[in-house]
Amino acid sequence: MKKLKFDWKEIDPKNFIVLVIAGIINAFGVTIFLFPVKLYDSGISGLSMLLDQITPDSLSLSLFLIILNIPVFLFGLSRQGVTFTVYSIFTVAVYSLMSFLIMNVFPIDVSFISPLAGSDLLLCAIFGGVISGIGSGLTIRFGGAIDGIDVLSVVFAKRIGLSIGSFVLIFNTLLYIVCGITMKSWILPLYSIVTYYIGSKTIDFVVEGIDKSKCAMIVTTKADEISDVLTDNFEASGTIVDAVGGYSKERKEIIYFIVNKINKLKKIVHTIDPCAFISLQDVSDIIKNPSA
Repeated sequence: MKKLKFDWKEIDPKNFIVLVIAGIINAFGVTIFLFPVKLYDSGISGLSMLLDQITPDSLSLSLFLIILNIPVFLFGLSRQGVTFTVYSIFTVAVYSLMSFLIMNVFPIDVSFISPLAGSDLLLCAIFGGVISGIGSGLTIRFGGAIDGIDVLSVVFAKRIGLSIGSFVLIFNTLLYIVCGITMKSWILPLYSIVTYYIGSKTIDFVVEGIDKSKCAMIVTTKADEISDVLTDNFEASGTIVDAVGGYSKERKEIIYFIVNKINKLKKIVHTIDPCAFISLQDVSDIIKNPSA
């Protein structure tokens, strides 16, 4: 069994402040806009909402968030690392606790309609997606994840021949189909697709901002491994060029890769090769040969 290397210095205490805020924001979006009108979030969060509806009252949304997410994060510990796992479990705990407080302690009635948007499904889908997307995006930006579907996609997607994005899409599609069959109505699952789309776009914006596409030149000794992971995550291929270190004379390789999610790329590259050198340049246009 592979032994995990971990240094507590990798944990930044200041990140927990943001993760608390992220968990609270996510809980607010889900419990104020989605849960009251029976719209479903994506991933394990959405599965938890469905299970809350079809199980006894003693089994609540906040409980399912814990019992479904935390084992998944622990399962992916060796793949994602200790720091990611600690941040993720902490944020899920905040999300679960805040959901419980809003639904059971605070004087807020979320039984039948949204306290802010009433029974307007479109408003609930839009604002629920945006607000929960902000919470999820902040969590990702500061080193964790608020939903175990991210871990499952990384662990299983490549094994079954899918990209990470396709794995998440298939999971959510199956989830919404099950929701429609279980609740004997397709209106709510269809509106939930709107929530999922808006939430995913919000996450991209929070994590990456409005960055344009950039050309990344990655100098590394682990080009094949990095290139494979980048291809899986971005569903795009780069070009590998042989190189030699000017001072060390060490054999290296350069990966030429076009990307618009810089933070994600840097995290992937430096997880595999902490010594990798990354140079970025703006890209004004990308021209593809239609006959290629």
